[in-house]
Amino acid sequence: MKILYVSSDKFPPFRVDVAVLFGEKMVARGNQVDWVLQSEDQKKTSEVVDWWGGRVWVGASTDKMSRMGKIKKQLQALRNDLRVLGLAKKNRYDIIQVKDKFAAALIGLVAARIGKAKFIYWLSFPIAEAYLLRFKEGTAKHPVVNYLRGHISKWLLYKLIMPCADLVVLQSEQMKKDVISEGVSEGKLTAVPMGVKIEDMPYSGGVDATRPFPMVVYLGTLVRVRRMDFLIRAFAVTKMRVPDAVLYLVGGGEDDTDIEVLKAEVSRLGLDDAVIFTGFMPMKDAWDFVRKADVCVSPFYPTPILNSTSPTKLVEYMAMGKPVVANDHPEQSLVIRESRAGICVPYDEERFGEAIANLLEDRAAAIRMGVDGRKYVEKNRSYEVIADRLQEKYLRVAGKT
Repeated sequence: MKILYVSSDKFPPFRVDVAVLFGEKMVARGNQVDWVLQSEDQKKTSEVVDWWGGRVWVGASTDKMSRMGKIKKQLQALRNDLRVLGLAKKNRYDIIQVKDKFAAALIGLVAARIGKAKFIYWLSFPIAEAYLLRFKEGTAKHPVVNYLRGHISKWLLYKLIMPCADLVVLQSEQMKKDVISEGVSEGKLTAVPMGVKIEDMPYSGGVDATRPFPMVVYLGTLVRVRRMDFLIRAFAVTKMRVPDAVLYLVGGGEDDTDIEVLKAEVSRLGLDDAVIFTGFMPMKDAWDFVRKADVCVSPFYPTPILNSTSPTKLVEYMAMGKPVVANDHPEQSLVIRESRAGICVPYDEERFGEAIANLLEDRAAAIRMGVDGRKYVEKNRSYEVIADRLQEKYLRVAGKT
């Protein structure tokens, strides 16, 4: 198949569901994937580059963060997206796919008709609903803009883009239910959750028995909207039963204030010697902390917006053979239930902290859960497996089977 992929991800893309799933795995299955992406770095003019056997039309981009700079960047992206019309006519793609963009989706729909291609829309996050929630909660910097963008985006998405698409790919089964409730036909919807490139994940098949203290690891962002102070208070509960346990927070926030708030909570609870902030680091270095951990944690602040997401860190933990403590969340609850790779509890500090302690004290159960998790990822969440399933579905949509 020949696929033209337009995405909100910048070039070069780093998200695994873009770079790995399509850049590597779908290409490895004999597909040609071309791309229309805006440059991540400042670029005065557009260019065409080779990437994973395909071509990338890389759009110009400014790094100015003023209001006019942001408007200019959006106009640069739109100009690059308009290339799709000519490319569709010239190259005769089988599939034109647009991810997380609205104006580009309208362009893609027209281009698909011009080029007699099938049109696929990929939604990884409830963007329209997020605009409206920020307006409702009073957290938007420009409330009227968020209100208008939310309602216009929602109408475009559920009344025009998705109904006209040949296939709609969503991030989770919960997102699929949410989209169905907006009136979109279930027959054209499919869920493709986050996976991992399992061959790159360090796996030792056990725990480090030589370390003198129990090690708990959280890998991910520490921005305030994630409410990671919850984890610190939960860990204080763990320490009552496992006094020598140490919590590693592997990641960073958007600014220093995010970390300062968390460090203040650590000090308030007297945990300064038991909670380690590593800061941002290359992913392979971050995975090394996970590899050494006895227990990994995935707290997820419950909101309607985040309920439809597919957490990557949970699957990464499992791929490395680590037992997980997570809280109730549609995707996390489903994966833990199916895999038996850990303990899932309500979003409650006491229950979460006790669950961590339970796994630290029962090493045999923790090791067994880690093994079960690894097997589950190999069977269900490796991008090798996901790509095989996606290839079959895309071939049917393109009329190749």
